Amino acid sequence: MARSSNYELYGDMSHRFLQVIAEHSSQVEKYSIDEAFALFEGQPQAARSFAAAVKTDIARRLDLPVGVGLGATKTLAKLANLAAKSIGWMQGICVWEALPSDYRVSLLKSLPVQQLWGVGRRSAAKLEALGITTAADLKAADPQLIRRRHGLPLMRTVMELNSQPCIELEEEREFRDSLVFSRSFSAPVTTREVMDQVLSSYAQRACSRLNKRSTEARTVTAWAMTSWHSTGPEVESAFHSPSATASLPSPTSDPVTLIRAAKRLLPLIEEGRRYTKAGITLTGLSPAGQQAAFDLFTPDQDSRALGPLMEEVRARAGAEAIGLGRGGLRTAADWEMRREMMSPRYTTRWDEVLEVRAC
Repeated sequence: MARSSNYELYGDMSHRFLQVIAEHSSQVEKYSIDEAFALFEGQPQAARSFAAAVKTDIARRLDLPVGVGLGATKTLAKLANLAAKSIGWMQGICVWEALPSDYRVSLLKSLPVQQLWGVGRRSAAKLEALGITTAADLKAADPQLIRRRHGLPLMRTVMELNSQPCIELEEEREFRDSLVFSRSFSAPVTTREVMDQVLSSYAQRACSRLNKRSTEARTVTAWAMTSWHSTGPEVESAFHSPSATASLPSPTSDPVTLIRAAKRLLPLIEEGRRYTKAGITLTGLSPAGQQAAFDLFTPDQDSRALGPLMEEVRARAGAEAIGLGRGGLRTAADWEMRREMMSPRYTTRWDEVLEVRAC
């Protein structure tokens, strides 16, 4: 059955997934919404038991099927995870060093180099020009030669394939360098008036993320784009992607300030163009309150902590309970992403909690 995107459920389940793993390991690195690295500190003979405990706990508490791969390095752990998910007899668990050496060699020989973690399409093409087409070929390559021709990151991959740890396990950074909020439209936006509403809405959503992270932004970039494959009159079919950047006097998470900055894009929007996507990018992020602003440059609403106040209202009354201006409409606009086939948000909405009845 096809389903619409359910970002609320995905994000909440990802958070719970990481929490379960953190109960089994002293150090966990979130890699993506559904992947993580974790430190195993036990004896080698206990590695499979550790993996089985993590897998069983996630299945029991979250009902999520996962593959668990263990290796002496992050690259080998990713390789083991790939094997765990694709080789049936492993039943979702692979401890790389526990595999027979000849079986490991055969796996490396059968794996195209492009499928290795850390090897992109362009790197793979360059490696193939050198006769390196499989993971086994890369493992056998001279690390210094790879560094001279392809750079330090790929040399690290070679060393990690040879069980030499080069890529450290990192805690997720609390403050990222940038924050992006973007969405594709369900129906093209063709006027500045509607784009005004889009920018107001997106700026407020980006602001909400800032406040949840207790961060502030120094620079705002707003952008929009038409489809590369547009059809119709020439003015509509030509690709168009305007953007506008505003540097703020001081770091802020104030929604009014961010909305005003985002709307600098509006004069660049061409009436009649069929814009299919827009976004807000916030950069120059820093912890909230780290840099004191001069009163002269502090907007009145910023001094009243409008952003945190709106987040408190949303926490008590729901995400759609409050908004500003054109971006504060409760009724979904025509351009909003359509999610009619979305599964229930069981874990984040009281009115969508799963009901169980016993007879």
